[in-house]
Amino acid sequence: MSRVKRGMMHSKHRRNILEKTKGFKWGRKKLIKIAKTAVTKAGSHSHRDRRVKKRTIRTLWQIKINAAARANGTIYSKLANGLKKGKIEIDRKILAGIAEHEPAMFAEIVKQATK
Repeated sequence: MSRVKRGMMHSKHRRNILEKTKGFKWGRKKLIKIAKTAVTKAGSHSHRDRRVKKRTIRTLWQIKINAAARANGTIYSKLANGLKKGKIEIDRKILAGIAEHEPAMFAEIVKQATK
């Protein structure tokens, strides 16, 4: 059998790792040993933070709704309870958008919920 040299695949593997570390600081962008760990950690952090982002956005919606509810003389928990009892099915994302951009419409929703 003929001899097979694997230098091309070795170089390709290194190149792929170093492409992923473009923009990293210091040796993490050019030293292969450090770059490997940087890529691994970056991948795990990005996976985790895609989940955390959803939690953060939901919290932001609740803050916006609570601020608008307090401006209309109620609090978030009472508003949420009133919406549930009044069978008004608006999710937090839409409600936060209405609270931010349509204060008059939000005031009407609060009136309906507090009846």
